[in-house]
Amino acid sequence: MFREDKIFLEGEWNKVEKVKQAIQDDYAEDYSFCYGCGRLNQDGLHLRTGWEGEHTVTIYEPRPEHTAIPGFVYGGVIASLIDCHGTGSASLALHRKNGHEPGDRVEPPRFVTGSLQVNFLKPTPQGVPLKAIGKVEEIHPKKWRVVTEVFAGEECVVAGEVIAVVMPKTFVQE
Repeated sequence: MFREDKIFLEGEWNKVEKVKQAIQDDYAEDYSFCYGCGRLNQDGLHLRTGWEGEHTVTIYEPRPEHTAIPGFVYGGVIASLIDCHGTGSASLALHRKNGHEPGDRVEPPRFVTGSLQVNFLKPTPQGVPLKAIGKVEEIHPKKWRVVTEVFAGEECVVAGEVIAVVMPKTFVQE
């Protein structure tokens, strides 16, 4: 993970309060129902991932019903944050590699989760916006690795990794 080089502890990332151009805004309607990042899922988290320099950012403030024990966030919501941040980050990276950016009205590639690793470093407090910061690397034309750290304020509370795979054509419904 990034804990050794602490690249996310420096810079302006902590000033980001809202993702303005999210890749999820450009997903086709048929693929916008994910509980984590689907903009059309009325009950979902509505996670939004965008660029902040060369890193990806997702910001989310857990709702009261996301409580594990009073004062702390349920780990499943945090796993969803890492998961959707990872697939969204891979989509951002491949979209950029293909010469596009969010908001340019070109449908981005969709990814699914090949693997998900979540390391809970410290209890995650309720009532604080969570910022997922990611670094993306291509490991195969159809497979991308996204390493993510989640911050509650200045404190890194979770580290994770997603191997994101380009969505197979078998997922497309006719």
